[in-house]
Amino acid sequence: MTHLANLRRLGLFDARVPRYTSYPPATAFTVQTGADFQAACIKALDPATPVSVYIHIPFCERLCWFCACRTQGTTTLKPVDNYLRVVKDELALLRATLPSGVRMGQMHWGGGTPTILPPDMIRALAQAVKDVIPPADDFSFSVEIDPTLVDDAKIAALAEMGMTRASIGIQDFATDVQKAIGRAQSFAATKTCVDSLRAAGITSLNADLVYGLPFQTPEKLARTIAKVRALDPDRIALFGYAHVPTFSKRQKLIPDAALPGEEERYALARQAAHAFVGSGYQAIGIDHFGKPGDSLTQAANAGHLRRNFQGYTDDTCPTLIGIGASSISQFAQGYVQNASATAAYIERIAAGTLAGHRGYEMNADDRLRAEAINMLMCDFEIDLDKLRNHPNADSLAPVHAEILETFADYVVPTDKGLLITDAGRPLTRIIAQRYDGFSGIAAQYSQAS
Repeated sequence: MTHLANLRRLGLFDARVPRYTSYPPATAFTVQTGADFQAACIKALDPATPVSVYIHIPFCERLCWFCACRTQGTTTLKPVDNYLRVVKDELALLRATLPSGVRMGQMHWGGGTPTILPPDMIRALAQAVKDVIPPADDFSFSVEIDPTLVDDAKIAALAEMGMTRASIGIQDFATDVQKAIGRAQSFAATKTCVDSLRAAGITSLNADLVYGLPFQTPEKLARTIAKVRALDPDRIALFGYAHVPTFSKRQKLIPDAALPGEEERYALARQAAHAFVGSGYQAIGIDHFGKPGDSLTQAANAGHLRRNFQGYTDDTCPTLIGIGASSISQFAQGYVQNASATAAYIERIAAGTLAGHRGYEMNADDRLRAEAINMLMCDFEIDLDKLRNHPNADSLAPVHAEILETFADYVVPTDKGLLITDAGRPLTRIIAQRYDGFSGIAAQYSQAS
């Protein structure tokens, strides 16, 4: 049986599985775990251990059709200004809940489009967060940037407030692909943005690409890859387009017939991976590539890579506090997501309560499965010695055995436990799902390929 036939038999081209940026996946969250649990987790934080902070800016001047993020379009800054007032109110509630002395190791701004904010709003928001959670000595600050909605003044404001890493959305440079996904973005505008970031002293630059887009072909992708290599990013994220028009209504504007088939998607992903590795980048996890000196590459080589809601991270902070509508917080005890709709989020904060609306409180079995899934997603292996730190580790023995049998062509036993081979890495999410105690939940997950 050929390699492609084997992958097809094991479900790569038709399975839909979680991305495992958390375990349990957000589909397991319930409204029974909300603001009260959120407050209890915050109050229990150890001031000696820094936390990470995520700020969600759910606004865009244009709504890209491929995007399934929680965001809304606006042509004026009035709703953005009103939203930031509420964020500051949420920060005041957080200040009243946090133990004294908690410091911030990392901050990340996502969206939406954080660079919709003008310089004065950038400074005000960053300072408001720092006033509540002062930065730790090794503080880092990353921002998602739309090259078509940023200028030198905004970049200068971000750098002034401590930005250390920028994440540039590119997707694809082919004009017909951009037209089909509602995102016009020239290479010239992107290079101007990159040059401005480098001039401002930003030494860590990430480029986001997407495969599986409408009208995407190997020839067009090769041209995009060549342009990305010319931009010389320190890190590259290569995501598969998730076509879920029942969840993201704007995706109905994308013609189904223009999307590449499953095996074509796989070929596009392999083409890009081969090109980046051939250019000196190291493959990291299932969808990232980094230069040898990049912090994510170093974390992967040191065995410190892990997953959070932004994907792969070198963040060592055990707690992530989410601020803003739909933001998700991660605590040792579990997860809490703020109310997703902006109006519902504003209503909760106006009532004087934290915005947690749904979440999940983890038990011992969840922690065991979470560690096993993180091992596979980050290191492609199961280390039984580490899992034995959990009191119920032996309960996963049948899962290990089933994986070794079902995926015998792609998973091998080791002295530590088991290892996914290089050829089997496209199956990682499918293999990880074997450890998922919630895999029966009906949900519109993204494609495995």
